[in-house]
Amino acid sequence: MTFRALGLAGLTLALALPASAQTADYGAAIDAERLTGADTENESWLSYGRTYDEQRYSPLDQINRDSVDQLGLSWYADMTTSRGQEATPVVVDGALYISTAWSLVHAFDVRTGERLWTYDPQVAREKGLDACCDVVNRGVAAWGGRIFVGTIDGRLVALDSASGEVDWEVMTVDESLPYTITGAPRVVKGKVLIGNGGAEYGVRGYVTAYDAESGEQAWRFYTVPGNPADGYESDVMTAAADTWTGAWWNLGGGGTVWDAMAYDSDLDLLYIGVGNGSPWNQALRSPAGGDNLFLSSIVALNPDDGTYRWHYQTVPGETWDYTATQHIMLADLEIDGDMRRVVMQAPKNGFFYVLDAENGELISAENYTPVNWATHIDLQTGRPVEVADARYEKSNNPAIVLPGPLGGHNWYPMAFSQDTGLVYIPVTENFMGYVADNEFVTDPDGWNTGVDFGRGFQLIMSQPEIPTNASLLKAWNPVTQEEVWRVQHPIGEGNAGVLATAGGLVFQGTRSGEFVAYNDETGEALWTDYVQAGVMAAPATFTVDGQQHLALLVGSPALPKEGPGAAEPTTVASRNNSRLLIYRIGGEAQLPSNPVTTSAESEFEIPQIEATNELIAQGETGYNRNCAVCHGPMGISTRPDTYPDLRLSRRMATEASWAAVVLDGELADAGMVSFADNLGDGDAEAIRTYIINQANLTLQ
Repeated sequence: MTFRALGLAGLTLALALPASAQTADYGAAIDAERLTGADTENESWLSYGRTYDEQRYSPLDQINRDSVDQLGLSWYADMTTSRGQEATPVVVDGALYISTAWSLVHAFDVRTGERLWTYDPQVAREKGLDACCDVVNRGVAAWGGRIFVGTIDGRLVALDSASGEVDWEVMTVDESLPYTITGAPRVVKGKVLIGNGGAEYGVRGYVTAYDAESGEQAWRFYTVPGNPADGYESDVMTAAADTWTGAWWNLGGGGTVWDAMAYDSDLDLLYIGVGNGSPWNQALRSPAGGDNLFLSSIVALNPDDGTYRWHYQTVPGETWDYTATQHIMLADLEIDGDMRRVVMQAPKNGFFYVLDAENGELISAENYTPVNWATHIDLQTGRPVEVADARYEKSNNPAIVLPGPLGGHNWYPMAFSQDTGLVYIPVTENFMGYVADNEFVTDPDGWNTGVDFGRGFQLIMSQPEIPTNASLLKAWNPVTQEEVWRVQHPIGEGNAGVLATAGGLVFQGTRSGEFVAYNDETGEALWTDYVQAGVMAAPATFTVDGQQHLALLVGSPALPKEGPGAAEPTTVASRNNSRLLIYRIGGEAQLPSNPVTTSAESEFEIPQIEATNELIAQGETGYNRNCAVCHGPMGISTRPDTYPDLRLSRRMATEASWAAVVLDGELADAGMVSFADNLGDGDAEAIRTYIINQANLTLQ
């Protein structure tokens, strides 16, 4: 079932189908009634979070604590890219639709596993330079016979669900600016909702609604104010501008809506999560302080016209990349004897929030992971009580802060069980040394954080005791705001999305190559399968001819190298074994056991070079600004399967071979495009010098 991209614009591939599959209509006949009642459709997974409330809970219980040990692989399909895979599939009307890195969409017959079609939007690989955190895609949406996907280069595309042909597409961003799309669209009342990313690169955030039939723009809500000279779009933006100072609009402002959304059909409210400031360092974008609305906020909108209803800001004046774009879910909870309709979120800042869904009133907030930037959330004001030394706004006030910018909880979807009343959170304990960048200059082609990452790393290394990173699955009681149980994963950084079911189970993959079913009451692992890949995406579940199935997209930036889940490449389609895996009771399919072999390489001798401290420092600055996000801090790759460790690159042997890649784009088709427009005179050679120096320091 391996598919190989053919390099054709707007590629759609149709395959001959067996008779059993031809009986399905693949109609994706989704309307408001079906989405509102999605909880009753056992044979489907109709939207990114299954239902509008985004609980990622399924009432299916055929796979349960007693039967889960009989779970086996039913079928699988190889994906075609070695980048990170983050999507949850949509399953509707006999077909399964999944998006992958580089915004490809694949459709499969859910019974047979036959590939129906593949759509490749042919995104220019240069666009990867604008993606802060890989060219990932988290999923598609279905409505009215169409499948919708946002592309990394900013398009919203409507595909015919049966054929994969493009019905319409619209550019949702200013192409001259470094916007991206990685999140899954949502469809509410016939409007396709899509946000975008790019705050690190200096853009202004917004969410847009498009008519699902025509692709015409219905409304747009900006999350931060723009240039006052251009006039504000609404009274809400005028009021928001009062919480900013300086000339923030020249720096973009940030506030991108790159992931979380939820919808309450009874209240008729759309909830969006808003991201970090641009730059991160508030002293640069808003020198006299201020709350900087609507950064790091949950905002409720009228889905008909995008008008503001209420907001709650998790981090006023955010300065640590503490986004509130993490999973938003709705639920009914009994609190102090009353049933309350609530919004729940565990954003990056480390606190778990419970809000009234109708008006945004803060009900409770407690930290679900260790934090040191605030002591607590004041329930009277709704504001955090900050630790003064956590703000690093001048270089003479550096700070080691936890959580760091990876967040206590990042994009990985959490889940809520209607049986236990618990929320299952993929938690990451991490930290960062924040040091203000005194030489900050806006870079139109690079990161604009206002943070000196190199000095921050040195700050951490100078400590007598360095904190440790950890990845956990935590069961959290949202009523009592207490941890119930935890599972410690074997690898520090990184986590994966979660699914809860009425079978008394919680499913989650791991970066160490496992797919695990846990007892939802105790956290005991009841079943494990080794999937030959790291896992980031959340699973889905549905029935096929009355039998419950599970679907999981696997593939993380690095293959697991230790423990029983350790793996080597087993497919030429993707070096990180990216695959769609489908499970059922009694499944007997097997993943390939033989690794893909490569020709042995001769031993590599690290070059020697004489260089001044000034040239090495220039290279370190250039590396940190342009290379570190992919290739790792201090030149040490943490994801060598996807992003090579440059200290081992034969390309650094000569200035010419290095420049052929860095400046001339010789490896552009593999995603390593030219950085000629990003680097100043001599920067490429300075970076090569820095890498050679690091190789000699760390590998000899």
